[in-house]
Amino acid sequence: MHEPTLHPEDLRRIAALEERRRFLSAGTMGLGATALASLTAPLAAQPTRAPGVLPHGPHHAPRARRVIFLFMAGAPSQVDLFDHKPGLQDRLGEPLPPSVTRGQRVTAMTRGREQKIQPSKFRFTPHPKTGVDWCELLPYLSKWAGEKVAVVKSLNTHAINHDPGKTFFCTGSEIPGKASMGAWLSYGLGSMNRDLPDFMVLTSAFWTGGTRNVQGLYSRMWGSGFLPSRFQGAALQTHGDPVLFLSNPAGIDATARRRMLDTLRAVNADHRAVTGDPEIDTTIAQQEMAFRLQTSVPELVDIENEPKSVLDLYGPEVHKPGSFARNCLLARRMIERDVRFVQLFHRGWDHHSILPKQLPGQCYDVDQPSAALILDLAQRGLLDDTLIVFAGEFGRTIYGQGNMSRDDYGRDHHPRCFSGWLAGGGIRGGIEYGKTDEFSYNVAENPVHVRDLHATMLHLLGIDHERLTFPFQGLEQKLTGVEAARVVEGLIA
Repeated sequence: MHEPTLHPEDLRRIAALEERRRFLSAGTMGLGATALASLTAPLAAQPTRAPGVLPHGPHHAPRARRVIFLFMAGAPSQVDLFDHKPGLQDRLGEPLPPSVTRGQRVTAMTRGREQKIQPSKFRFTPHPKTGVDWCELLPYLSKWAGEKVAVVKSLNTHAINHDPGKTFFCTGSEIPGKASMGAWLSYGLGSMNRDLPDFMVLTSAFWTGGTRNVQGLYSRMWGSGFLPSRFQGAALQTHGDPVLFLSNPAGIDATARRRMLDTLRAVNADHRAVTGDPEIDTTIAQQEMAFRLQTSVPELVDIENEPKSVLDLYGPEVHKPGSFARNCLLARRMIERDVRFVQLFHRGWDHHSILPKQLPGQCYDVDQPSAALILDLAQRGLLDDTLIVFAGEFGRTIYGQGNMSRDDYGRDHHPRCFSGWLAGGGIRGGIEYGKTDEFSYNVAENPVHVRDLHATMLHLLGIDHERLTFPFQGLEQKLTGVEAARVVEGLIA
């Protein structure tokens, strides 16, 4: 059987058709790249706000538009700060009854050891108007913000060790790789500002008296997980450039940087037209954001124009870069500029020993600045639509560790119950919510799981936590996960 042969004229016709296909393909892609470049070019001069994934905005009318999350990494002792148990003062050293512990899980640090009651050495005083008991270590919060704060005494979680506890509180899962709270909000609601990231992170661990057990923090706690990378938090640095590589290298000015970005944007747009990879859009947008940050971030962190009265409000540590006081002031400045989610980490709360020596220093760091933040936002008309949340990853045991005496003791990890507080953004101020048993060991009334707190935060921002989802690994992923979560109506004004 003979192979068919083609006439030379047929070969020329096929070659011409192939060239025509190449021309149309390249021309179409080139036109697409040109069109995309023409659409994105104005972004450099007139950036627009990015919409969220919710097609019609929030599911219901929001009470809050922004969030400041004050995360006390290491787990503050609720027994010594919020959950007053005066009935234990005469029971120092008594064994904790088995009917209370019920064989529940403990850490390796106290497993097999006798659990003896360790009362708090600190005094509590009822607020003159609300009746809520406040610890002597938090005088500014009590005096300046006591009527605006809802103290939650019945928080609880599953995690019993720090890293999974922090990861769970920040992302809704003990397993790394999930999206953080700020990323979920940015994804769902979009950006409210043009020149700063929608989700910003600040960290501190200051105390002139010294502290121990200051664990590291991992970027996954403000990461985007399975969401597109543009929704991750931007962490400001304490020293040097506030954002890494913010300054231009020697010999490169703003004009040269702009020309470089214009060329790079055109190349990226051409690549996007060929591959269809949506992450290239993120790259283009983030490169433009980085260019704008070179102007907006230095202005944001420059507090020299703040009135002396405002600086005094936040306390003397506000003059130290990286301090919690400075970060609270920066958080207020971010809120003024419509940053959606601001997360402040303060480390050093892991007090397994010498708690009476270290806890006052930690409280000195955060008490006045936290109260000042509430007061400052209220005076500027920003507290009503800004939700503030203060909490650690879990609580502390009523039984002691270390040298157990009236004035020298420590406490172990305790997920069964712990305390935090909320203010602003639709929260009922001047109340305490939930109760624990007489040993601050189990929740006795109105439990608030971390998932419930997440659901309530989303609700106050106008989001039904069941309806903000993202498909990943065969599940419609949610911040609140697959287990039941409820909105805590008792906290809402």
